[in-house]
Amino acid sequence: MSATVDLKRMVREQLLGGGIRSRKVLGAFLRVDRALFVPPEARRRAYHDGPLSIGLGQTISQPLMVAEMVEALGLRRGQKLLEVGAGSGYVLALAAAMGATVYGIERIEELAASIPARFDLIGIPRPSLRIGDGSLGWPDASPFDRIIVSAACPEPPPALIEQLSDGGVLVVPAGGRHLQRLYRIQKRGGTTITAVSTPCVFVPLIGKNGFAED
Repeated sequence: MSATVDLKRMVREQLLGGGIRSRKVLGAFLRVDRALFVPPEARRRAYHDGPLSIGLGQTISQPLMVAEMVEALGLRRGQKLLEVGAGSGYVLALAAAMGATVYGIERIEELAASIPARFDLIGIPRPSLRIGDGSLGWPDASPFDRIIVSAACPEPPPALIEQLSDGGVLVVPAGGRHLQRLYRIQKRGGTTITAVSTPCVFVPLIGKNGFAED
């Protein structure tokens, strides 16, 4: 699928203009059209500089925030990636376009059911998907080289750190329900190296190692 003028403008102005420099990340954003991952009524705002509702109380994050998180992963072709809070599948599609083998956990079955057809439209291999509590990860499929959490946690879930391979990276927004900061945690030889960066706001991750449902 060729990039539209509006998609190219989004990448140039929002991502390049926001400091994203990875050619692999920028290329994935050009290949994966954000408009395919929002409801039809929101497509005229698909390239908007901000989050958009995808229904059922969930959102697709601001393009620059997604790009910052994906760039922080340092994702390489052939690596195994888990996304917690897969939503409409946008982040999974970006990672797949970068050559990763992708796994996704989504709590809301209706959202997860829509993902495979979107991958088919783009022409990338379908992800492995699971419905359930993403804060517990996917033990049977672990370890993962990279884990990205697309919802807010009170703190980085221990289960996800446990499921990282040696050298693996976890990127997760952690903090309160209404304001978080982005954590990048790398696992090395049984220890972890943590960097805390951008303030952010995500919908809460509901689960045992997340927030309680309202």
